Amino acid sequence: MASSSDQDRARVAASRAAGGVHPLVDALAERIRSCWQAMPDLAPLAIDPELEAICGSLDGEALFIRNELKQCRGLRKLHLETARLGAGLQILHCVLFPDPRYDLPVFGADIVAGPAGVSAAIVDLSPVTGVLPAGIEQALARRQKRVYQQERELPAWGSIFSPHVRFIRPVSEAEEQAFIGEVADVLDVLAAAIRVSEAQPSDAPATVARWNGQLRYCKQQKQNDKTRRVLEKAFNPAWADRYIEELLFDDPPAP
Repeated sequence: MASSSDQDRARVAASRAAGGVHPLVDALAERIRSCWQAMPDLAPLAIDPELEAICGSLDGEALFIRNELKQCRGLRKLHLETARLGAGLQILHCVLFPDPRYDLPVFGADIVAGPAGVSAAIVDLSPVTGVLPAGIEQALARRQKRVYQQERELPAWGSIFSPHVRFIRPVSEAEEQAFIGEVADVLDVLAAAIRVSEAQPSDAPATVARWNGQLRYCKQQKQNDKTRRVLEKAFNPAWADRYIEELLFDDPPAP
């Protein structure tokens, strides 16, 4: 049986052979879906049909957005968004939001790709209360250290990220494959933590602190004006607000 890395390389090669612009997006989306299967009690999460498959237009080019939602024990929402603008820009956006009753971080991974290649790729387990749980911190520190030629500077609102965040511009197929492995490793760390994590009472001080921390995380992410401007231009400001507030970075329900 072919390994996951062999399958990723095959998908990349097939996409390039077919004229695909950015095979990394498809390959990483498939790896993320595969990693989700290791999450305990994985189940579908309802999504408004209007937000599941979206078509729009931006600067005369067709814009397509697909959203996939799941839930599992320990995570209130697993969200994978893939988007394509015309024959050029492609985006992958994935966030896994924890249930505040569990001492777990927020997983996030993003890719932005254009005709010139992948301009940004980021992955992190972001703490919601300032520091990562000790077991997750130790597991991340033990991971294989991958080296990339071009490390990118975090945005001004990037204080939400952990010291283990990787924000890069991959410059070769080898670096693209390394990034897929990076994301898979981080998801494996999170899945292992979920399996041993236990829920705390909704009114426990630690639960309330994690809920407030997740509110701050969502608030910081909403400061990414680039996302809002693109959505406003492709649709309208009211629709952009709804998409961001209800789907991308919805506030966690009160515990």
